[in-house]
Amino acid sequence: MASDIAKQFLQELLKDLEKNELVLPTLPEVALRVRDAVDDENSSISDIARVIATDAALSARIIQVANSPLMRASREIDNLDMAVNRLGMKLIRDMVVSMVMQQMFQATSDVTDRKLREIWEHSTTVAAISHVLAAAYTKLSPEQAMLAGLIHDIGALPILTKAEEYPELLEDEATLDLIIRKLHPKIGKAILQAWNFPAELVKVAAEHENLSRDSEQVDYVDVVTVANLQSYMGSNHPLANEDWSAIPAFAKLGLSHDINVIEMEETADDIREAQRLLSF
Repeated sequence: MASDIAKQFLQELLKDLEKNELVLPTLPEVALRVRDAVDDENSSISDIARVIATDAALSARIIQVANSPLMRASREIDNLDMAVNRLGMKLIRDMVVSMVMQQMFQATSDVTDRKLREIWEHSTTVAAISHVLAAAYTKLSPEQAMLAGLIHDIGALPILTKAEEYPELLEDEATLDLIIRKLHPKIGKAILQAWNFPAELVKVAAEHENLSRDSEQVDYVDVVTVANLQSYMGSNHPLANEDWSAIPAFAKLGLSHDINVIEMEETADDIREAQRLLSF
């Protein structure tokens, strides 16, 4: 019976996706307004700050980020104009998207609530590791890498939302996990395209579990692929058993396949700080 329900669920999900009828999450209004303001070449730092100021919690978080050890700055920031100036408009745009995303991880059942919390915690871990990997081993933007890590599993959200219509499936978490793993890259790609995210981040959602992928130059997919595998070390997740020596992303980052980035003394503090910033 459970397999029949899972098959029906999978067929409906794929049909909705193919017909563009799958209900995708939308970015909150404040994130859209900040993004539009940043993309407007006539916007000033004060213009961006005024948009952020409409959300008190977001304003406080931006100032906190600007003062975090991760920013490596000595002068304390106490207002939004200074925070925007320190972080830069593009980083502000990415951080605002990151900060409002947690609002989407809401559920109406205990099972989906727990699953969404697990996915959010995993995503913040991958985001933190991605930030440190990009800074230490690439010329890519660490902040963009952090956003890439945060959104890599975004495709799981519509799957869990639809699963709430199938109580029998919610009772079979192993099958639900298999469906999420099978479909979340394809759905994640659709979400980020709908959000008009840059192609480099759309690729992250679509290809981060394609472990044989080998592009010409190191990119955010490589960073998130390695960070994702690092995050599962020591767990019983299927990705924990992959042979890292056969995965091109490690070599492209200049990493030995047997290195443990998480436990390296010089990066562990930065990873913990990045995780702290995202755990709000």
